[in-house]
Amino acid sequence: MAKLNIVRAEQYEEGRSAIYLIEKKEYLSSISLDKKEKAFLDMQLSTEKTWMMLNRYDYRLYFVLLPVEDGEEVKKEKLRETAYSLSKVLKDQEEKDLQLIDNFPKAIFAFSFLEGFALSFYQFDKYITKNKKEKNNTVFPEKIRVISGHLTTDHLNELSVLVQAVYHARDMVNEPVSSLNAVRLSTIFQKMGKEAGFRVEVFHKQKIESLRMGGLLAVNKGSIDPPTFTVMEWNPENAVNQHPVVLVGKGVVFDTGGLSLKPTKDSMDTMKSDMAGGAVVGATLYALARNKVPCHVIGLVPATDNRPDGNAYAPGDVITMYDGTTVEVLNTDAEGRMILADALAYAKHYKPELVIELSTLTGAAAVAIGKYGIVGMGTAPEKDFSALGKSGEKVYERVVRFPFWDEYKELLKSDIADMKNIGGREAGAITAGKFLEYFTDYPYIHLDIAGPAFVQSDNSWQGKGATGVGVRLLYDFLNTRCRS
Repeated sequence: MAKLNIVRAEQYEEGRSAIYLIEKKEYLSSISLDKKEKAFLDMQLSTEKTWMMLNRYDYRLYFVLLPVEDGEEVKKEKLRETAYSLSKVLKDQEEKDLQLIDNFPKAIFAFSFLEGFALSFYQFDKYITKNKKEKNNTVFPEKIRVISGHLTTDHLNELSVLVQAVYHARDMVNEPVSSLNAVRLSTIFQKMGKEAGFRVEVFHKQKIESLRMGGLLAVNKGSIDPPTFTVMEWNPENAVNQHPVVLVGKGVVFDTGGLSLKPTKDSMDTMKSDMAGGAVVGATLYALARNKVPCHVIGLVPATDNRPDGNAYAPGDVITMYDGTTVEVLNTDAEGRMILADALAYAKHYKPELVIELSTLTGAAAVAIGKYGIVGMGTAPEKDFSALGKSGEKVYERVVRFPFWDEYKELLKSDIADMKNIGGREAGAITAGKFLEYFTDYPYIHLDIAGPAFVQSDNSWQGKGATGVGVRLLYDFLNTRCRS
């Protein structure tokens, strides 16, 4: 995992490459430019370009304009996209040490540009052994020196930690199951906890069996690798919440569909990403702890792979869950809800003020809104959904709220058990959420990240492959909740 070093500097150094963030073209008069350079920039400013470059041969100057679009959040996202566009040129130029001169009117604009910039340089090149540079996997630059009247060292430190947390999530999701089974995922969480300062406890198979977590054990029956259930906790002395916020993440490290086998083309190929929700939970705890956010937060990640081996659970089976509920299994590919149900029932022990669960749960959510947003639903108060929605707009990981009417429960009725694990073709994303609601007795938000968690073509600063979507959303939501 490459790291971009972002530090403050006191003054601009002549003769070195620099990025100027400018609100208005009048600012150019304060920069040492000759007549031809000024004429060139004036001409460029008359177009709709978002950034410009002056090549002085041994170094270059880049100019980024504050977007003219209405709305602060739109401006911020445009700046992230501009940073991504500029990053591709900087790779070609092999800029290793840059200066950034901030002349934007607010700190959030320069922060957003740097955020998009840093996230654009992520590469998962662990398994590339030849021709890394030709494959455009070399990361540039290595350092950015920031000269700003708005951005403090604290701002830059917070940004660096948040970017590193997203990188952690992307790395975990991009790892193939051959090197990241459930046990190894829990080991990564332990290492992150040690580095960031949050507590990690791992339940292994014997403990999971003693707790009778029937959903997790059922999904694991077809695997030769044991399951894990990871409990992470960040509980600083100055935590402002009396009862914790609990984050629950799906940790299916690979999903074949089990005996309800997925067709290989376009459906199983990317299923190493089915633990993206769990990765987001661990990475969010990392960011909260490293940045000392005064919020008591617990993370729960049930983890296993879902395979069609000889002892695999089968359609028609009736599973007794952790809380004693019996579930008729009609589709073994609806496995995420089985392991999450045990985790949600376990979360009751903490008497949480709010539980947010993230999962790549349904293809229906991805079909509904694609890679452009997160499907949300639940029983939490309107104020929590409103705050989450505002955070989604701020970080541009937007949440689309689906209805959560009780009528959808009717689709989950079973003739032979308390409920069945699928509700049919109609409203698949919602019935999945209603299944999970059954195991809660607290304010609950379900976030289905199936669309944006893993993308197969370059998606601006989110990249290609694992995006880490959800980390910045949860961090902003919890940071705002506990610092305001």
